[in-house]
Amino acid sequence: MLVLALANMVDTAETGLVNALFPAIRAALHLNLEALGVFSAIGKVSRMVFGPLWSMAADRWSRKALMFVVTGVWGIFTVLAGLAQNETQLLLLYALGSVGTVAAEPLASSITADLFPERERGKAFGALRAIGGLGFVVLAPVVGLLSKSPDGWRLAMFLLGGLSMFSGVLILILFRDPGRGATDGLVQTDRVHLADLRELMGNRTLWFLALSLIFTTSPVMVSFAVTYLVDVRGFSNAEGTYVLAVFVCGYIGSSLLGGWLGDFAQARQGPLGRVRLMLIYLVGFAAMSYVCLQLPWPHWAFYPLFFAFGLLSAVGNPGSVMPLLSAAVKPQVRSSAFGFLFSLVHGASTAVLSLAVGWFGQTYGLPSTVFWLTTVAYGINALIWLVALRWHPALFQPHGVD
Repeated sequence: MLVLALANMVDTAETGLVNALFPAIRAALHLNLEALGVFSAIGKVSRMVFGPLWSMAADRWSRKALMFVVTGVWGIFTVLAGLAQNETQLLLLYALGSVGTVAAEPLASSITADLFPERERGKAFGALRAIGGLGFVVLAPVVGLLSKSPDGWRLAMFLLGGLSMFSGVLILILFRDPGRGATDGLVQTDRVHLADLRELMGNRTLWFLALSLIFTTSPVMVSFAVTYLVDVRGFSNAEGTYVLAVFVCGYIGSSLLGGWLGDFAQARQGPLGRVRLMLIYLVGFAAMSYVCLQLPWPHWAFYPLFFAFGLLSAVGNPGSVMPLLSAAVKPQVRSSAFGFLFSLVHGASTAVLSLAVGWFGQTYGLPSTVFWLTTVAYGINALIWLVALRWHPALFQPHGVD
């Protein structure tokens, strides 16, 4: 579990590195705000295209070998990105690196479902995400300090790329794959077949969760958070990174709390308990996004506010979405399901939104753009889950249950 979490943490940090250091990179390479949208979109497009491909490969071949190469050795491209001398070079090397950084999340998620039974998956997914968040908290002050130096962003890329390759070594030495379906009473020794994938694409729960993820826009918000704090609220690049680190401190607690609450709700009310938890989370996130991002607080107030925001931010995925998806699909296609949902669908929607936010933010200003991106989007998402709970509760039954 620790090895999976480390690989997931490093790949996530690599993906968000340009976002966190963009003000420093912008000054060094003479970029504009629209370039941040392009960089954010590159990661999202890679997630959309290559995440499902890595996931289907993992359902057919060795998950361990794939994680070693794609989430470990691939870190060399992040190291090389630190040597870029202009925007074109950085775009190319960052794009190549992002091809590998998108693999860890769906692979680690499917393996976690094979390590823990349904009644404990919320806590397991929460722990996976919390450990990843803890790594960010450790790295954020380092990245913040490096941002004060003209070439500090290069050192940050060397650091993250090196950690990625180190995580690959740990996977090779320490990781043991439990086997597909290990906690469902069978270990799948065969590989996924085309018929399994066709059945997966007909899964109504998968498509409902896909619709919901289109309106789960927090990754785009986080991508622009530091730049938002710098441009709109007057923080320095380093201070903005520290505020984001405080947010992630809350995120760590939220991941653990959300997983525990999801398992508690499942024990008391079955799968619909997880759905009700998701509703509460979505309404709360919409409200907190308005309070934290639209009101002009003094600088010191952003630290406790963003901690509270972070404490709410991760309840939905480990507590509701990931366990519901794990239960709704066959064990042998879980990697493909996670890849389709979190890489293809969420990657595509966040890629489009990243480009849109960069353009709308440049044209109409970040405050109004972020309002529509977060507060309004999460309000719509809450309505989607409310309609499903009221009129289509069968969507949330485990696989094989009518």
